[in-house]
Amino acid sequence: MRVFIDCDPGIDDALALAYLAAEPGVELVGVGTVYGNAAVETTTDNAVRLLRLYERPEVPVAAGAARPLVQQPSLAAHVHGANGLGGIEVPAVETSPVSESAAELLVRLARSAPGEICVLALGPLTNLALALALEPRLPQLVDRVVVMGGAVRAPGNVTPWAEANVNNDPEAAEAVLGAGFDLTLVALDVTMRALATEPWLEELAALAGERAGYARRFLDYYVDWYTSVLGRRACAMHDPLAAAVLLDPELVTESVTVPVRVELSGTHTRGMTLADLRPKPEAGSREPVVLPTEVDVSEFLSRMLRALR
Repeated sequence: MRVFIDCDPGIDDALALAYLAAEPGVELVGVGTVYGNAAVETTTDNAVRLLRLYERPEVPVAAGAARPLVQQPSLAAHVHGANGLGGIEVPAVETSPVSESAAELLVRLARSAPGEICVLALGPLTNLALALALEPRLPQLVDRVVVMGGAVRAPGNVTPWAEANVNNDPEAAEAVLGAGFDLTLVALDVTMRALATEPWLEELAALAGERAGYARRFLDYYVDWYTSVLGRRACAMHDPLAAAVLLDPELVTESVTVPVRVELSGTHTRGMTLADLRPKPEAGSREPVVLPTEVDVSEFLSRMLRALR
């Protein structure tokens, strides 16, 4: 499988990169970075360092958007730390990002290999929206797209209704969800039930090796924040679950295929993802997306541990 990752590393992005890098059948064709968990300069530096750590230094990294299409960005240092990785310093490398933007790199790769590249989007969808503006045929040029974002039947995580990635650029999310991609939206509906709990964290702590050691240190910060939210020592594995679903759609045990819109103008609900869950959605309203409603969390967490060995 050939994969382009658009991300904002970010602790859970770092684990998603580790998951994909550990899979020998995955060719990482490129990584685009975006603001979100930290400023784009930081997420770009993190991506380059993490790819070296995970023994994929040859993968091109392209810096992407520094801000949303319309509004100001909202960064998440309180969740991921000032450097996006819980204050853990990953060794610096001499590799530099490529000169293209993330959107330009994605479009070039998609044009060069029509139908071959899958896209995993783990941050705000600004880069994908910009890529669509550069190449309106992008939905026909890529294979599948898996997006981590949104909250349909679950509460939001930055407002009562909105999930962080969609809330950071609602206009971009609305454009991407309606563009006609073969798209799976891995929303908080399932990611907030994919929890790394104390027994799993203890299994991780027992693993030897650099990859597991860094994961454990990243998660120490992340779990401390999530404990205040969940009331127990655990954390949600948002981005790694999306990576796992990309590699193996069979991890999704139940789903619905429905049109999804993003609220752009609601005074209290801007950034809300709205799925048409009626038995017969209005014909021609927009292209539907796959919305997982149940996933095999136990199998996913087992695979995550194997990837970190």
